[in-house]
Amino acid sequence: MKPQASHAANHPAFTADYKPAPYWWDQSPLAASSQQTPPGSVDVAVIGAGYTGLHAAIQTARAGLSTVVFDAESAGYGCSSRNGGQISTSIKYNYPELAKKYGERLAHDILTIGKASLDYVEAFVTAENIECAHSVCGRFHGAHNARAYTALARELDTPNPVFDSGAFTVPKQQQHRELGTDAYHGGVVFPHYASVDPGQYHRGVLATAKNAGAQVISHCNVTGFSKHTSGHTLHTALGDCVAGQVIVATNGYTTNLTPWQRRRVIPIGSYIIATDEIDSALMDKLMPTNRMLTDSRKLVYYYRPSPDRKRILFGGRVSLNETDPSRSAVKLRTELVRLFPELAGVKISHSWAGTVAYTFNSLMHCGEQQGLHYAMGYCGSGVGMASYLGRSIGRQVSGADTDPIALSQIKFPTRPLYTGTPWFLAPSIWLYRMRDRLSW
Repeated sequence: MKPQASHAANHPAFTADYKPAPYWWDQSPLAASSQQTPPGSVDVAVIGAGYTGLHAAIQTARAGLSTVVFDAESAGYGCSSRNGGQISTSIKYNYPELAKKYGERLAHDILTIGKASLDYVEAFVTAENIECAHSVCGRFHGAHNARAYTALARELDTPNPVFDSGAFTVPKQQQHRELGTDAYHGGVVFPHYASVDPGQYHRGVLATAKNAGAQVISHCNVTGFSKHTSGHTLHTALGDCVAGQVIVATNGYTTNLTPWQRRRVIPIGSYIIATDEIDSALMDKLMPTNRMLTDSRKLVYYYRPSPDRKRILFGGRVSLNETDPSRSAVKLRTELVRLFPELAGVKISHSWAGTVAYTFNSLMHCGEQQGLHYAMGYCGSGVGMASYLGRSIGRQVSGADTDPIALSQIKFPTRPLYTGTPWFLAPSIWLYRMRDRLSW
């Protein structure tokens, strides 16, 4: 999704130097095209140079397997450099819900993966000495009405035999300790959730993969492949490459190159703005704890202070269909000002979008299908889970791990007639919007 800067020209909501590009790219610009010739053969080929693909490549390369990573754009062009930088335990279901669907053993193992994904990023950036503003800052999840607050409080009483989240409720009368708005009816704090600068994080993961020995070839679209007894031959505009094993790491950018995977992920645009710089005293009033922030609406908003606490980054879904991010920016700013009226005079400095991948059962998936290894469908929680599942798939391919991953043991569902184009997206968003307005 490439915004049209012309729409923002002379618009009063935008700064004079407005950029229709991710705020993170100011400090971590994407690398230029490598224009390398693909090797004639490798042990492992990875399609996609985001978090998933690079973490997989680190594992295979360090295991001594020759590894090449292809990307149709610059490495990290997709959501790995476009997200909000929030890291949670990623799993949207609680233990009783998972146990009912999949049994107690798998429920336990899936929740274990969720906690492990949160811990893994912290351990990785520490071990690899990656400067990416990683912070265990916690997250405040606001209740958009009184009923939602009751439901959130009840959820905290649901048993979780896997780990103690440490979460606690914040009633509305104490809300200003966490967030300077009266728009919520209290909320819940998850103190162990974390944040990163996603642009810096991706740059660090990319450097780690290259240092491990993986070759990363950008602007080299894999246009097709053929399977044979020794693996796959990948066809690209820069030449063919024979790979013993292939890892698909395309998530929200999955195409008909892999139609089985495409039929199982739902690409949805997520839109974000960054404000112009905000007075430090006002920032301290509005966001005193520096936490990541979300709310309980079906069409959730997610937002945060920038790592230097000079701006607010505010994201969500404000259109029924995919749209130009410079158009959605004005609507996002309207919602931001609704939450924080003190920001009425603050303008937009950046606006962008990325494509996330949801699934029909709201869980991420990984595994192998007809010789293609994959991990995808992060449902908006891709920083931690893409990193962890990328690592897991890489270890499976390298032979370092042989036990099946819990998320590979559950069905990866699709729907009849679905081919990867979510025709049902607009009516679904309309329904969710009505539910939010009517406080269902």
